[in-house]
Amino acid sequence: MMNEYRWINRMQPQTLVVATMLCYLDAVFGLLFGIVAISIILALVTIVGLAAGGFGIANEKRWGYVVAVLAASLQVVMLLVEAGFDVFGFPLLLNLVFDGALVALLVHPESRKYQNIWFK
Repeated sequence: MMNEYRWINRMQPQTLVVATMLCYLDAVFGLLFGIVAISIILALVTIVGLAAGGFGIANEKRWGYVVAVLAASLQVVMLLVEAGFDVFGFPLLLNLVFDGALVALLVHPESRKYQNIWFK
């Protein structure tokens, strides 16, 4: 019996495929190295949300897309609130770029159009 779930769906638009990979990557790095967060609970919610959202997107679930957008947006907001203007310094600037890129990939018109048509 073959497993019907997938981790990455290469049949989706490139924006969603890269967003799925970034969700997983952010979740793993968040688990290993931590994330800039207001509280430990919100950090764990963000990490779990990114992993679950990536899995949901790969399996074309509407809830996965919503969870991924919310978790990625929460990650950017927490980074900006916690770091303030220090976010423009070297180490945090890379976080801001990658986290912002994830949000941009998820809300890109091509991603939104695809999920509106194909996700269940």
